[in-house]
Amino acid sequence: MLRLIHTADVHLGARHADLGEQASAQRERQFAAFMAAIDLALAEKVDLFLVAGDLFDSNVQPRRSVERVAAELKRLVEAKIRTVIIPGTHDVFDRASIYRAYDLPALAGDGPNDDFVTVLDPDHPSVHLAACDVVVHGRVFPTKRAPHSPLQGLDAATDQIPATWRIGMVHGAIAIPGKTDRDEVVITTEEIAATNLDYLALGHWHSAQTGKAGTVTYAYAGAPEPVALDQDRAGKVLLVELNERDGARTVTVEERQVGKTRFERHELDAGAQTSQPALIESLRSLADPDLVLDVRLVGVRPDELDLDVEEIETALAPVFLKVRVRDASLAALTEGALPSPDTIAGAFIRDLEARIAELEASAAEAEAAEQRDALRLGRLLLAGHEVSL
Repeated sequence: MLRLIHTADVHLGARHADLGEQASAQRERQFAAFMAAIDLALAEKVDLFLVAGDLFDSNVQPRRSVERVAAELKRLVEAKIRTVIIPGTHDVFDRASIYRAYDLPALAGDGPNDDFVTVLDPDHPSVHLAACDVVVHGRVFPTKRAPHSPLQGLDAATDQIPATWRIGMVHGAIAIPGKTDRDEVVITTEEIAATNLDYLALGHWHSAQTGKAGTVTYAYAGAPEPVALDQDRAGKVLLVELNERDGARTVTVEERQVGKTRFERHELDAGAQTSQPALIESLRSLADPDLVLDVRLVGVRPDELDLDVEEIETALAPVFLKVRVRDASLAALTEGALPSPDTIAGAFIRDLEARIAELEASAAEAEAAEQRDALRLGRLLLAGHEVSL
């Protein structure tokens, strides 16, 4: 049996320019998630810890940040858990590579003749870890854009190294026509199947997912903490167990939560809201600095309800990691008996509602919604109400 933790896309040191004052806190969340992944490896007493690229968000990092990472890896060294890292597309193994600037294995306490921390590079595309009875393949390139698939020509079935398990590592996208054409590193499921690996640890996509190509189980671990705040399938690492019994091999992949960021989506009926201040107070009751809150207002809203989504988001920003409010509600059509068509109000309402009916019948929903808003404002003005435009 071989047990391992698979992580990727930690992106330590990410700048998070879109988060403003929250950027520093999010960087600490990312490091805390990396620490939690180490904690999990120690608690589960795994044999191997894999980082499938983009451990760092860029090759420009202060020494203290690299030393923080090394201190965490040293915990694995002391527990005799092997670590294998491949550079990704953010911490690419080019001339300015962070893995050239710093000897991460040495900083983590790995001796010159030990194999507790391995960083694979273009000159060392694989490593045989005899203590774990495994060969790990992880071909990388000295450029961000790969000259060819890193799986090209890889067939573990022809490997002459004596080891029970064959694992691969790739930081790249599985080919999707029209979507991955511009990605720097692309592989296909046909190439995955042809490797005859026992497990392929993938990085680059930030959402955890598992699949199978031929006999090969492959998986994206996703980012252990979201790098962008719309990645609601991030926050995990994978606990992988490879087993052989009576000649039959099995691979089980289990998602484990390590990130703190949570996501909640709420769909609220605008017709049930009494005022903007009341809505803000209702949402404030969900306050959580680790929560990304996505609110969508739907249904038909009463004429008296004035909502400004920017004001709502600004009011709630201090008590959430991120909050987004979208108003997809519609202004109501006129209820009850209409004024006489000979009056200004009667003519206005009839003309505009006829136009709205035409637009909705032709599925021009956005324009129909604008006309509903105009109808609402017109009704309020004709009734003598003050409105803000």
